[in-house]
Amino acid sequence: MYEERASSRLTGAVLWTNTPSSAPGARPALPVLPDGCMDLLWSEGRLLVAGPDTRPHVPAGPPVSWAGVRLFPGTAPALLGVPAHELRDRRVELADLWPVSEVRRLSARIASAAHPTTALESLALERAAGPDPALRRLVTALAAGRAVAATADELGLGARQLHRRSLAAFGYGPKTLARILRLQRALALARAGVPYADTATRAGYADQAHLSRDVREFTGLTLRELLRWQAGLSPDGPGLPGRPH
Repeated sequence: MYEERASSRLTGAVLWTNTPSSAPGARPALPVLPDGCMDLLWSEGRLLVAGPDTRPHVPAGPPVSWAGVRLFPGTAPALLGVPAHELRDRRVELADLWPVSEVRRLSARIASAAHPTTALESLALERAAGPDPALRRLVTALAAGRAVAATADELGLGARQLHRRSLAAFGYGPKTLARILRLQRALALARAGVPYADTATRAGYADQAHLSRDVREFTGLTLRELLRWQAGLSPDGPGLPGRPH
């Protein structure tokens, strides 16, 4: 079962846990979708980092319990000391980035905590740098559907400078970030029951076919399949009520 809540201490962060179901016939884990974020993870005594995704990530191996803190887009590299593009589409041990002795100490601290997510939040707070105001404004503008070029002009950043800073902060350029944030807008609308064609228009796609192509590219599923998975239904069963098949 997946649960999440907004952090009350770390601006823009989300604390989450995912505990596999032991019920017979439980569904395989959903793919983790690109969202512009990076996560600090804890599972079975290990500290890991989830880099920025540009494709669906399907957890390998048998289901295990996870706890994590999902950091606001662009804030993880300063905490980790590693440019985001070096971790793109990767899951790495924190000990590959920080001294092993330090990670061992932190692992013991989290293992003894009553709530691993709170301990991860505290770790992130201790290491977090102040947010880059320009990058935060970029994320806010693109999440609201603003064009990349117009946003860059408002921030006083040239195309090359913006691309370079975006690679370090997000793991990819601003146009990819804009597409991923647009996808997240569309998924939120579709989950709320907005018809697919209206979802495409309101999220900023040229048409429904454009939305379908982006969903397939970033998630590996059709929009219908993805919504059925997230609703806890079989992906190949009857269509969702009120939505096209």
